[in-house]
Amino acid sequence: MTTYGVLGVGSIAEAIVTGLCSVDAPPEVVLSPRNAERSARLAARFATVRVADDNQAVVDAADVVVVCLLPQQADVLAGLAFRPEHRVVSAVAGLSMARLGELVAPATEVARSVPLPAVATRSSTTPIHPPRSVAEDLYSLLGGTLPVEDERAYESLSAASATVAAHLDYLGTIAAWVGGHGIEDAQARKYVADLFADLAPELRTPGVDFADLAAAHSTPGGLNAQLAAHLRDAGLLDALRSGLDDLLDRIAPRGA
Repeated sequence: MTTYGVLGVGSIAEAIVTGLCSVDAPPEVVLSPRNAERSARLAARFATVRVADDNQAVVDAADVVVVCLLPQQADVLAGLAFRPEHRVVSAVAGLSMARLGELVAPATEVARSVPLPAVATRSSTTPIHPPRSVAEDLYSLLGGTLPVEDERAYESLSAASATVAAHLDYLGTIAAWVGGHGIEDAQARKYVADLFADLAPELRTPGVDFADLAAAHSTPGGLNAQLAAHLRDAGLLDALRSGLDDLLDRIAPRGA
């Protein structure tokens, strides 16, 4: 069975490990010790997880190395000794295939990925680039993959994943507005959270179409239609597209 080594144990790494250890026959997982509290918690929770003494010990023990470092920490890889037979999956935002290949040489089976927190429940499709068996094998256990050949196209999915905080800010603004009109703050937040959480089953429908969903929730001349038109006319959607373009140019500059 494959042994996975995880470098960097943040929230996404924890989600990956949780998903892997929730399968019927969980693999061996070796964690880096940097985030000692989180690593120890995962090792205590799952029998097939252990914490290594250092990053090199993680690499030495692993067949597949899953890199979950922060972008500014990626150069740590240059100080580690990889084997030619190592397989590497990176979840580091903005770390190009070219640079990743340099850092983990002489390993050659290398791929990138954009895992979301829902891999913990094995309910999230994960974009991978390029389509390599090492990434497909890993994320097939965690909800499936979206293989992407072109690196800039792949980076557009990275940019899209950066919309979560803005979406939550939008929900928070709605809740705060409700709270400003006489509803207790906690109740306002719960109401808004429930309102949008109820959409989850519809969003998980195969072949979901956002325009169709919007139409289904918007009676012509009704309140939903009025607010949607107001936000479009105010330039909200144009600003969103422009912001996503800026993110994409930051992660994958044209001509780079």
